Amino acid sequence: MTDNTALAIVILAAGQGTRMRSSLPKVLHPIGGRTLLGHVLHTAQQLPASDVRVVVRHERDRVVQVLEDIPGVEAVDQDEIPGTGRAVQLAVQALPDGFDGDVLVLSGDVPLLDVDTLAALLDEHRSTAAEATLLSATLDDPTGYGRVIRDADGSVARIVEQKDASDEEAAVAEINAGVYVFRAASLRDSLAQVTTANAQGEMYLTDVVRLLRAAGRQVAARAARDARIALGVNDRVQLSEAAAILNARIVNHWQRQGVTIQDPATTWIDDTATLAQDVTILPNTHILGATTVAEGAKIGPDTSLVDCEVGENAVIRRADATLAVIGAGANVGPYAYLRAGAELAAGAKVGTYVEIKNSQIGEGSKVPHLSYIGDTTIGRGVNLGAGAITANYDDIHKHRTEIGDEVHTGSHNVFVAPVKLGAGAKTGAGAVVRKDVPAGALALSVAPQRNVEGWVEKNRAGTAAADAAARAQSAE
Repeated sequence: MTDNTALAIVILAAGQGTRMRSSLPKVLHPIGGRTLLGHVLHTAQQLPASDVRVVVRHERDRVVQVLEDIPGVEAVDQDEIPGTGRAVQLAVQALPDGFDGDVLVLSGDVPLLDVDTLAALLDEHRSTAAEATLLSATLDDPTGYGRVIRDADGSVARIVEQKDASDEEAAVAEINAGVYVFRAASLRDSLAQVTTANAQGEMYLTDVVRLLRAAGRQVAARAARDARIALGVNDRVQLSEAAAILNARIVNHWQRQGVTIQDPATTWIDDTATLAQDVTILPNTHILGATTVAEGAKIGPDTSLVDCEVGENAVIRRADATLAVIGAGANVGPYAYLRAGAELAAGAKVGTYVEIKNSQIGEGSKVPHLSYIGDTTIGRGVNLGAGAITANYDDIHKHRTEIGDEVHTGSHNVFVAPVKLGAGAKTGAGAVVRKDVPAGALALSVAPQRNVEGWVEKNRAGTAAADAAARAQSAE
């Protein structure tokens, strides 16, 4: 940026957003791992601003709650006077006494703005010594946006809101993106002259442009390099459109960082996720939240990771995981479900139709198929047979199961917690383990098998099974 002029940022987030038809405030709707407002705040925090003020009104407490943990950001309450002009006026009044730098005004429902665009806007403003500079864009369909009306020499004359525009003005394709930089003193003076004499009975911030021009002050405009950057979100259709644009931007970024993404159209990556070089993402995969994926990992297809940590060279196929840690070289899926607290050490395997919850799977250990493992600690080199279940809940409390190193279990075992299996222990097929198993011991649940001859013919006479049994007996 061209100079060190003090900068304050005002973010408008007071509107109700009725077109969203939602009980959730518009600016709190999520895309790409953040709320709409969260994206704007994230971008604002990357600029050298001394103060950030967010103007709130509708669902005020819910919006303020997301600001509480962000240093340097304060909420400003909008009063009964409606309009963006009044919102900015109140925010400027809340700035420290004597602030005389530039004021950057952003909208909380324009999530696609990036730092480069805003830095260029600030440079334009300062290099031209303008009193105000606005960001514009040219849209094929400008419906709903304020129009930028220029004089014959191309300079900005005024901004006209859609509902106040004449037919000729409404035909203009250049729109006001709702992003401005003002010199603080000029902004204060002009806002004091803004009235509510318009179709909506609101104090329009756009009137500041008209007043500055009427006073002979310079107003500049910089067109966004990509019109989509300036798109606001007013309904669910625009929300999904913005999400798609943002996701394409994120996917493109990671591809340029050395990540192989086979099908960008079906891959969704949150802005908060981190991928290393030589990661491979297969189709229909979602990498969400604060997920981190280390070098060489292969994710997908048909996989969803939320707030997970994935180690180097891990392989995850057709799996769903949330708040899980998957170690280097671990193998997950297909059709595995990792719940919060699942931790897989290096080389561990969680296979087909396995659910893991709040459990640690040791290095090289395997839970290959058809199992539920909850509240369990498993040591190194363990192999659980098919159908293993840790019965961790007694209808009142959760209890833990502890399985030592190199334990190998038979198929269809139930471990009734709290219970411990010592290192090297074995279990027979069908065992129900209710007592601790010493190291190196074999646990069996032995019940003699009893065959009741003739039961089918007697109790299921006339059925296909009875007929088949009769034929077999005759053949014998």
